[in-house]
Amino acid sequence: RLSLITPPPIQFAMVSAWGKGALAAVSGLTACLLVMFNLSSEYRFKKLSVSAPVRVLRASTRLGSLSHLSKMCQYGQLSALRAPENRLNLRAFCQAAGGVDEGSVSAIILAGGVGKRMGAPIPKQYIKVEGKPIASYSLEMFAKMPEVGELVVVCLEEWQYIFEEAYKNLPDDYKKPLIWARPGGERQDSVYNGFKATRKDASLVAIHDSARPLVNAQDARNCMIDGVKDGAAVLGVPVKPTIKEVNDDGTVCKTLVRSRLWEVQTPQCIKPALLEEGFQAVKENNLEVTDDVSIIEAIGKPVRITKGSYTNIKVTTPDDMAVMERFLADQKSESVAA
Repeated sequence: RLSLITPPPIQFAMVSAWGKGALAAVSGLTACLLVMFNLSSEYRFKKLSVSAPVRVLRASTRLGSLSHLSKMCQYGQLSALRAPENRLNLRAFCQAAGGVDEGSVSAIILAGGVGKRMGAPIPKQYIKVEGKPIASYSLEMFAKMPEVGELVVVCLEEWQYIFEEAYKNLPDDYKKPLIWARPGGERQDSVYNGFKATRKDASLVAIHDSARPLVNAQDARNCMIDGVKDGAAVLGVPVKPTIKEVNDDGTVCKTLVRSRLWEVQTPQCIKPALLEEGFQAVKENNLEVTDDVSIIEAIGKPVRITKGSYTNIKVTTPDDMAVMERFLADQKSESVAA
């Protein structure tokens, strides 16, 4: 009966999940999908309403399948259901499960810095590590994410060729619109220029520093999910050392509570309307901000911290390059072992 009433893409998704050892979850998922596709025949190969998937998702909690289905939506494992030949619109379904819609994010890659602390003849993000410019690592990572619909690179025209070469080497399936913007006098100006170059229908912008080449897709995806849910989110990790606030004369003012301190990273994911509002406040009040979500803090709106990875370092000094090389070597060893 399952094979007769379940469309092939659904069978494929269930078999894939089965292969991951999620037998119990698949049982719930199967029941959930059977309910959804038997609610009415008009749902089978037409766009789903918002209410239908929400009702199904709520009902599926009794079967223990909601968590698994949510993860499948978030991790892109149901992307086959959106293939043009299937014409199945699961946008509302995945959003109800807490995911990010495919192609809905504009990734802004900041690459306009000069990198004085590196002491190199060229900006640090263009130095090659393991045969590739540092900036190309994050470009490739975002290009491969199904959630990302366009790549906006903020750089000087003389360095565009770095990204053009990296883009040319991408598999065709990962080639998305590549947009250019120019850096401004301060970071916030560069972000604004990149933001203005994004498409108008993006549901989220993910702002990333190209000097952070080791960000992984799952951390970025988790940050996007929090950004969609809360309006603004930033990757971060709890600080490890003790941090002290110091007076101008070099004496200790106080020791900060370490358990409440986080080191923020990128990407920083913000809804466009909220970012627009923040930039307006920054302009009106002549504010200077050092990171992107500070713009949102400036208008009194909450920002979610999404826990990231300590490997998502910012390459600023020669020592950082050595650390990056070690992390890349470890990743290669893990890949070979797998």
